Amino acid sequence: MIKVVKLFPPLIEAVEKALVEIFIENRKADKAIAGILKSNPKWGSRDRGFIAENTYEIVRNWRLVNFLAGRDDVDNQRAGTYREIIGIWLIIKGYDISNSPLFEKIDAESILAKKQEAEKDRKVFYSVPDWMDAYISKEIGENWDKELEALSQQAEVYLRVNTTKISKTELIALLKTKDVEVAEVEGVESALRLVKRMNVFSLEEFRKGFFEVQDAGSQMISVLLDIQPEQRVIDACAGAGGKTLHMANIMNNKGRIIALDVEEHKLVELKSRAKRNGLSNIETRLIESKTIKRLKETADRLLLDVPCSGLGVLKRNPDAKWKLKEEFLTEIQAVQANILENYSKILKHGGKMVYATCSILPSENEKQVEKFLSNNPEYKLVTEKKLSPAKDGFDGFYMALIERE
Repeated sequence: MIKVVKLFPPLIEAVEKALVEIFIENRKADKAIAGILKSNPKWGSRDRGFIAENTYEIVRNWRLVNFLAGRDDVDNQRAGTYREIIGIWLIIKGYDISNSPLFEKIDAESILAKKQEAEKDRKVFYSVPDWMDAYISKEIGENWDKELEALSQQAEVYLRVNTTKISKTELIALLKTKDVEVAEVEGVESALRLVKRMNVFSLEEFRKGFFEVQDAGSQMISVLLDIQPEQRVIDACAGAGGKTLHMANIMNNKGRIIALDVEEHKLVELKSRAKRNGLSNIETRLIESKTIKRLKETADRLLLDVPCSGLGVLKRNPDAKWKLKEEFLTEIQAVQANILENYSKILKHGGKMVYATCSILPSENEKQVEKFLSNNPEYKLVTEKKLSPAKDGFDGFYMALIERE
């Protein structure tokens, strides 16, 4: 069905500016889009939705739209080519651009005909680099076809209820009064799925700390750690603290959580989020030369949500497909092994830890755990869980619960 709508130049220019920032200036997609939306407070929700959705979708389908434009060198882009790329994408989406002076030289029929050709090559149609397709296919085999298709879809938005401030039932009812429809998520007690996309960060309920935005699969990681309220818990790769906040909820804001990270600005953000969430049992510490050594055998529970390739969250971070390099996978796997070997000493004897990634690669997941366990016989695997975008619908995660004797 052809969409006959007026394409306002300022909106097209905003998408173009976002693409330039992402691909020329190397900004992260979410940061680039957020900055552009913030630059014009007069844009309404429909305009903001058009800019954000189309920018993300073009990034997600970057190789495909470049192929349709007659180019397959996605690493060598010029800012001047982006207007054509946007026009091609709008044709794919069913927009009638024939009367728009913005896209005078684009032949819709030839674009749609070439799209049929692209469907024969998964690398082009689902927009992944050759090296990534070969690398992942080698590791996970025929499963890659289904995972690739799932990772090429738009990500669902999941909320996590801040049970320190409000119950799930109360939040559902409160959001309903604001015409925000959510659905419960089977098997994930704290999660709600947003039925209709919207900017939830603008809601008063978010500003009051009643919920956080967090993938349902990610929420399973903190639950797996089997935390008790009065324990001492260490989140050794906390980042901005999404899982730290969830663990504080599980602990009923009791006990103590020490959140560690190598980047101070992330811990500053965590402090701000903890304050909004009404949580007081979180302490932040910057990782310095002797931090890990000083914490030896002090944690009842330890979370190692290690840096990874992010290949399980490509639908949420589609620009990673074009910024990730093959050599990084070797480098990050060495980092993971080092963290697992050294940070695991933080755990008390009799304690439990979770090793987790947002990757679908066995080399970052079960193989890392197998290697660690073979070198450290006092640690035992209790259980492990793999979340598949294709099978489970969430982002791709791996989590292993390990106990120290």
